[in-house]
Amino acid sequence: MKLRGVLGAAAAGVLVFAGLGVRGGAAAGLLPEASWGAWRSQELEHWSVRVRVNGWADAAEADLHYGKAEDLTLRAYGASDTRTAEGEAVRFTLRPDGTVTVARTAVDGGGAGTGSS
Repeated sequence: MKLRGVLGAAAAGVLVFAGLGVRGGAAAGLLPEASWGAWRSQELEHWSVRVRVNGWADAAEADLHYGKAEDLTLRAYGASDTRTAEGEAVRFTLRPDGTVTVARTAVDGGGAGTGSS
C-alpha cells in the first residue's frame, strides 16, 4: 500500500515538473506544430525576418535571411536567444514573446571579409 502512494506521488511530481517545463518554454521544441501561431514577416536592417510564437509555452522561433548570403535561426524557449551575423556587424535578439531587436556591433580589427579559405 505504501509503495502505491509513493509511486502515485512520484508520478504526480513528474507531471508537475513536465508541465512547468512546457509552460516555461524549456520544452517548446517538443510541442506539437498546432501549438505554434502563424509565421509573420518583417524586415530589419535589410534582413528578411519570419517569426512565430507558441500559444502553449513562453517560446518563439525566428528565421532570418540576408539574401542568399546568410541565414540565422533563433529559438527563444523560455529565455531570449541572441545571434551575431558573420557577414555584417549586427546582432539579433529574439524574446519569447516574439519581439526581434537588432543592434549594431563593433567591427573587430580584422575587418569584414577576412577569414580562412
